[in-house]
Amino acid sequence: MALMMMINSRIMNPPSSSSILSKPVTPFPANLCPITPSSHFTKLPLSLIFPDPIISARRPGISITRAKKNNPWLDPFDDGEDPDMEYGSLFADGKQEEDPRPPDNPDSPYGFLKFPMGYNVEIAPLALKVRGDVRRCCCIISGGVYENLLFFPVIQMIKDRYPGVQIDVVASPRGKQTYELNKNVRWANAYDPDDDFPEPAEYIDMIGILKGRYYDMVLSTKLAGLGHACFLFMTSARDRVSYIYPNVNAAGAGLFLSETFTAERLNLSEGGYSMYHQMADWLGRPFRSVPRTPTQPLKVSISRKLKDVVEAKVKSAGAEKGKYIVIHGLESDSKASMQSKGDSDSLLPIPMWAEIAEGIRGIKPVFVIPHEKERENVEEIVGEATSIVFITTPGQLAALINDSVGVISTNTVAVQLANARNKPSIALFGSEEKAKLFVPNAEERKCITISSKTGKLIDIDLETVKNTLKTFDMALALA
Repeated sequence: MALMMMINSRIMNPPSSSSILSKPVTPFPANLCPITPSSHFTKLPLSLIFPDPIISARRPGISITRAKKNNPWLDPFDDGEDPDMEYGSLFADGKQEEDPRPPDNPDSPYGFLKFPMGYNVEIAPLALKVRGDVRRCCCIISGGVYENLLFFPVIQMIKDRYPGVQIDVVASPRGKQTYELNKNVRWANAYDPDDDFPEPAEYIDMIGILKGRYYDMVLSTKLAGLGHACFLFMTSARDRVSYIYPNVNAAGAGLFLSETFTAERLNLSEGGYSMYHQMADWLGRPFRSVPRTPTQPLKVSISRKLKDVVEAKVKSAGAEKGKYIVIHGLESDSKASMQSKGDSDSLLPIPMWAEIAEGIRGIKPVFVIPHEKERENVEEIVGEATSIVFITTPGQLAALINDSVGVISTNTVAVQLANARNKPSIALFGSEEKAKLFVPNAEERKCITISSKTGKLIDIDLETVKNTLKTFDMALALA
């Protein structure tokens, strides 16, 4: 009975809240903003996310790095190398050293001694990655003989910038012939990078070849879109450098490349002699204590075998070594014309060459034909006693020019070979602008450029060309 009375009293008179709670509850602030559905996600001001560089520079302990990004496609938060980072004796400064790895042993019973990348860390120095050393480099060159020949100064720059580097080349079958004039190239593979629809078997085979050579750097002069950028990415090279399209076709290519150069025009060959100046500037850039590497002039090397072959051809043509002028640039539909892709108007018909040859006195003109079918045409128009030499490779053409007094040619590879061998030359161009692009500093190169006033090569003044032929008389007297 007493228990029932106690329960009823508790129900009728409940205890106060202060007696139940041991600690008082802090009251909510009176000026609290009402909660709305949009206030669950707080929007920070832009000044907190992207601080003002002027304000941040005034704060102690905050440094702003204004270095140029290598490739904004790869990492948008990469501001480049830290200029305040100090390198001790562990990371050697300066140019790279010779390759310390043992050479390949073909006489070994276990085959060639080749170590894949990353499996020879006890011999490879740490600077190989930190300093960016290049032991193996591959150059994928777009175009024909003319474009590959103008890439020689870039190859020489790579040799000067990275001592001991091994350079390989991938070029078209016609462009591959150029590298018999270059001693800096180890291997040259025939594969046309300009083919938009290559054979799947050849495409996969070339990827496997490049991937198995473990290149540190791959350079490409073909304007890269997404497809060619993927081709370079599948080579597994550390540095993938290429030209890209100057339009929307370059979309996505930067995701697969380490360094890109936006071409100034769709046809890179229209840039003339300095068509690769963007890549040359990047390769020769200064690096800490290494100064800028200068671009060397165009030079070619001619083997004794080439000289002997060409000397026999000249003798059979009725000419004598050191007493003839090379005439190159005859109009023909042959692929061995060796003209630039940036100047399609660079060949003259045979009747005009016959008129020019009439003005040569005391020196025998030697006509270079790109195909045997042109021999009858030259003999019919010029004469049967004309010296004609059939040459299709740039190596034999260089040997022919090397033994001559000089060269008279249109805008073909013969003009550049004459400059490389320090021979006097007369170059015929369709316009003055092309003459300045393809033969800059013509006086220093012993080259006399004659251009047409109408913009067409066929309208060139032949009397001016004949009056300029007196240059070769002086060269013959000095010889």
